[in-house]
Amino acid sequence: MKTFGKLCIAVITIFLLLTAVLNILLVKAKDNNEGIYRVEAKRLADEITEIGNYDLEKYPHITGVFTGDYLYRSDEHYLIIEAGGALYRVEYTVGNEQHSIVAVNCVLGALFLLTTGLLYYIRKHIIVPFSRLNDVPRELARGNLAVQIPEEKSRFFGKFTWGVNLLRESIEASRKKEITMQREKKLLLLSLSHDIKTPLSAIKLNAKALAKGLYKDEEKRCAAAESINTRADEIERFVSEITKAASEDFMSFEVTLGEAFLSSVITRIDARYASQLAMSGTEFTIRKYDDCILSCDPDRLAECLQNLIENAIKYGDGRRIELGFDKMDGCELITVSNTGCTLEPKELPQIFESFHRGNNADKTQGNGLGLFICKRLMLLMGGEVYADIRDGRFFVTLVVKLA
Repeated sequence: MKTFGKLCIAVITIFLLLTAVLNILLVKAKDNNEGIYRVEAKRLADEITEIGNYDLEKYPHITGVFTGDYLYRSDEHYLIIEAGGALYRVEYTVGNEQHSIVAVNCVLGALFLLTTGLLYYIRKHIIVPFSRLNDVPRELARGNLAVQIPEEKSRFFGKFTWGVNLLRESIEASRKKEITMQREKKLLLLSLSHDIKTPLSAIKLNAKALAKGLYKDEEKRCAAAESINTRADEIERFVSEITKAASEDFMSFEVTLGEAFLSSVITRIDARYASQLAMSGTEFTIRKYDDCILSCDPDRLAECLQNLIENAIKYGDGRRIELGFDKMDGCELITVSNTGCTLEPKELPQIFESFHRGNNADKTQGNGLGLFICKRLMLLMGGEVYADIRDGRFFVTLVVKLA
């Protein structure tokens, strides 16, 4: 806020200084112009003295020369000169410099008012509302979800504050869900671990009895072995439940199906990555495509393409990334490919699993969720995604239904 105030003062000061300088220059120019007709009158007098007549076309600021009975009969601006022993009335034009100065100052005054009004508008509708939102991102990052987010009806920040409120609600809901899931999983693990103790104790007792030869009867030994097998099956079932609980979905996805032009989605991707990849020296090519209407969530589809391009940036060789297009069975196929693929073909079936990272990801940061998220989102939109490796290039294709 203080910085903007200083900026306003500087702008107004510079404007006033420029106005003063311009007025000084205009006044000087006016004085110079008004002295020209006197110079021309002096030249006219010298010409009459020398040759006895004159050529009025040589003097653009002089409109007429009179003598005799017409010497003092005039309503125009004039001066009296003496030439060749006679008096002459020389009429001249008066420049409109004074009107020009007034006009220029009127324009400058209007610009000053406009500039002042614009600065006030920026302060009231942009700077002040933004200053009230300065602390919100920091508080959310600290985990303070109770931070007050001021409501703004401004066209500049109304949607922003609405989006921040949605973000806070989403973070809060995710936190509650995570706490609930953690509590349920903990209770489940405690319950299963307790349940495992019973068959485990029975297995240990039967195993000790068999080891010490307490069962002399073959039938009893078989019954003890069968009991061990049954208890082992129970433990295996409990372990399966633990594994299932640990592998349950940990992320929820919301998709709002609608319709969107393919060009609008691709334009967003181009605007996001074209300049970035050009700066890094990566050739980014978007093949020609026929625009069409897709049945999808455009934001989620753009998110999928962003994930694929980010993967191409991280795991490719940085030479070329390409977007290709095709149509098949009422679907639009959008393919993201990159050069320098080092992934082994045998790993293709696992790359869409959560937290799976290929053998080419050892030196690259990541969590193995990009392709998993793409898979889930595409399925929720009624589409599909698959990958392929050809000629050292990695291809991932999104299958999107046409509207």
